[in-house]
Amino acid sequence: MRTRPRTAGLLLATALVTGAVSGTGTAAATPVTSPPGGTACLAGNTARPSCISGTLEDGTPYEFVVPARWNGTVVVALDFVGPGPGEPLTQRLLDDGIARGGTTRAVTGWDIRGAIDNQAEALAEFEAAYGPARRAIASGASMGGFVSAGAVQEHPDVFDAAVPMCGGLGGAVAQWNQKLDTVFVLEELVAPGLPVVDIGDVPTAREAWVRALTDAQQTPEGRARIALASAIGQLPAWGVRPDGTQPLPPDREDAAALEEGAFLALAGGPLPYIGQAMSSRATFTALVGGNPSWNTGVDYARQLRAADPMVRRAVRELYAEAGLDLGEDLDALAAAPRIAADPAAVERFSRGIVFDGDLQVPVLTMSGTGDQISTVTQQQYYESLVRRAGKGHQLRQTYTETVGHCTFSPAEQHAALRTMVRRLETGAWPATSASAMDRRAAALGAEPAPRFVEPALPRFNRPLR
Repeated sequence: MRTRPRTAGLLLATALVTGAVSGTGTAAATPVTSPPGGTACLAGNTARPSCISGTLEDGTPYEFVVPARWNGTVVVALDFVGPGPGEPLTQRLLDDGIARGGTTRAVTGWDIRGAIDNQAEALAEFEAAYGPARRAIASGASMGGFVSAGAVQEHPDVFDAAVPMCGGLGGAVAQWNQKLDTVFVLEELVAPGLPVVDIGDVPTAREAWVRALTDAQQTPEGRARIALASAIGQLPAWGVRPDGTQPLPPDREDAAALEEGAFLALAGGPLPYIGQAMSSRATFTALVGGNPSWNTGVDYARQLRAADPMVRRAVRELYAEAGLDLGEDLDALAAAPRIAADPAAVERFSRGIVFDGDLQVPVLTMSGTGDQISTVTQQQYYESLVRRAGKGHQLRQTYTETVGHCTFSPAEQHAALRTMVRRLETGAWPATSASAMDRRAAALGAEPAPRFVEPALPRFNRPLR
């Protein structure tokens, strides 16, 4: 049975003494009319919600929106403060009688463990005002997805479940080892001298990388090598155009289309892979006081063999068209000096979270097949850890055929959360196949049409164990 953290118990006891919380508990099976603790907010909203907000011990703001007839379920997310109350997903959940709230990354940044602990502390503040939740679900997107998966690993006595969306579920160390591989190969073969781990000024580094990749894209040799680096890093061969438009999935038989998709994932759209590789690495390297990534001992020919077979075939075709010898480039990578990690930085970064797969509560993941930041092979790795720990019954994974980072529709997100609520209510998983998820999202008024799929996933090529 879930237990509230000690902080929540102390706060709740204080609130009961002062009369801030009524004696009507929200753990009852029926909704509670006019829950205590907050003030009226979102005027004109049919759910007649109340809101609470405040500041956690480390200075992080928190905020929750609670419908007048709260059914006892609360969803807690990173990045809620600010945009969260006005998001379409919030309105959908309020209409279901579900409270939604959480924190912001503005204080913790890449201090993932701090953000994880803040989710538990925010829930404690919520329960001090509204009483114990019947079901507390950690759920967020991007870093919020990563944090929600960490929250149930580190605080399974606090959260009943998690629905991580587009989170980097390779874990802090493994996912950034894989991203190092991509940038290392590009620096060796496409853009010698550009930063890999010592980023320096982030805007300058980002601009230099995008310019170098854009120039390389104009030549057959550059396109072949971009395809190789993307295959080794297991990027999607699908990306958003520089103007933000989203192309259809490329023809998987068309090597040129797959390479263009990989280039767009690397350097196109509002959040290019290479830009995030510069900005986030600079931030967490400063946080942990050194470089926590390495490629010592990595065999890049082997990494290529672990790539999507269709992408691997495209690499060979592009090398042949460019008149390049793929074996020579792989030999050059094998001979290139490697990057070693700072052991102390690795240890500190590992506190961010290294997933162990030992799930104590149910987890439902949702990921996009064309997500260039939180790639699908990271989700495969997470599933392998769970299976190895003997906890496969606790995990279900869903995927949407969407391009770009965290580009789910509100209805697709709503369908994922509805699925988890059903799992908690009944103790058994409802159907989570692509067709079942499509039907669930369609019934919730999906716009555009729901896009759940069941992709074949290559194995993650940079596991820690």
